[in-house]
Amino acid sequence: MKVEVVPHDSTWRGKFEDESKYVALTLGENVVAIHHIGSTSIPHIYAKPIIDLLVEVENIAKVDDCSLGMEALGYEVMGEFGIPNRRFFRKDNKTGIRTHHIHIFTARTSSVKRHLAFRDYMIAHPKDVQKYSELKRQLAKQYPNDIIGYMDGKDGFIKEMQRKALVWCTLDKFE
Repeated sequence: MKVEVVPHDSTWRGKFEDESKYVALTLGENVVAIHHIGSTSIPHIYAKPIIDLLVEVENIAKVDDCSLGMEALGYEVMGEFGIPNRRFFRKDNKTGIRTHHIHIFTARTSSVKRHLAFRDYMIAHPKDVQKYSELKRQLAKQYPNDIIGYMDGKDGFIKEMQRKALVWCTLDKFE
């Protein structure tokens, strides 16, 4: 998979909103909330142009009953895809370029909190956004055709930001 990071695109928010409507209809009343996560949700950051949706549901097992509907929307059903208690879907456009990822978790779990804390922390801390953006650009140049190398290169930074984000999120609630 080619690794490409591009400047922030103001259309990403609208693409998230459009897609979230289709996903909500397909998954039905089980949906609690749909969030825009990942780098495309963070202003002023370079990102792979893939829209990440985090869907909170009441019952994760019921998501499996919606697989055909998700396939009808163009998604590949990936199951847990390496993360227990998650359902993962990915979508490519007609030319085979990845456009969307969907991460589904039971509502109000630590996985949901971690993703939302990371996003909100990054939005509130532009210096860390700049560091992350620069790291992503450097890694994309270093690993132009190696998504694993690219992802591994980001891992330490992401874990450090997640740690900071969870502390920040907890402190923020008590201020």
